[in-house]
Amino acid sequence: MKAKKNRICIYPKDVSMITGKTLRSSYFLLNRIRKFLQKKPHQAISVTEFCDYIGLLPDDVLGMLDQQ
Repeated sequence: MKAKKNRICIYPKDVSMITGKTLRSSYFLLNRIRKFLQKKPHQAISVTEFCDYIGLLPDDVLGMLDQQ
């Protein structure tokens, strides 16, 4: 039986899968979110921050990430 993975950070590949955008567009989107949140380039974006910015429910996004 597999243990359920709890994700905290979201990566460009995840954003691409969720939004249907290209990988390059996903990088740009995460950089816009990072700039909006006034984070430094090395700081990660959480699933919750991504959902707040995009307007999606965290449960829906985490459900999609668990299916991977």
